[in-house]
Amino acid sequence: MLNITKETNDGNLKFVLEGRLDTTTAPQLEEAVNSSITGITNLCFDFAKLEYISSAGLRVLLSTQKKMNTQGKMNIVNVPESIVEVFEVTGFADILNIQ
Repeated sequence: MLNITKETNDGNLKFVLEGRLDTTTAPQLEEAVNSSITGITNLCFDFAKLEYISSAGLRVLLSTQKKMNTQGKMNIVNVPESIVEVFEVTGFADILNIQ
């Protein structure tokens, strides 16, 4: 299960994710992102309560990063150590802006 909370403020968009970002829930995040990022110049994902990410979740982040490269910037904050390890092993730590 994945809970997505969306906060918008003047060109800034923040998604707070809670739960698991996997094959089952990745389409839910992809839909939320695609329906919300038009006109957004600063996109932030808060992973403080994210427990797990799979390759399907990584794919959504990569496609979102590619879109944001053309219109602004994307950051990922409050990343748990277990997910930082996934980013490092997959090489995503070099692609994504993780704070």
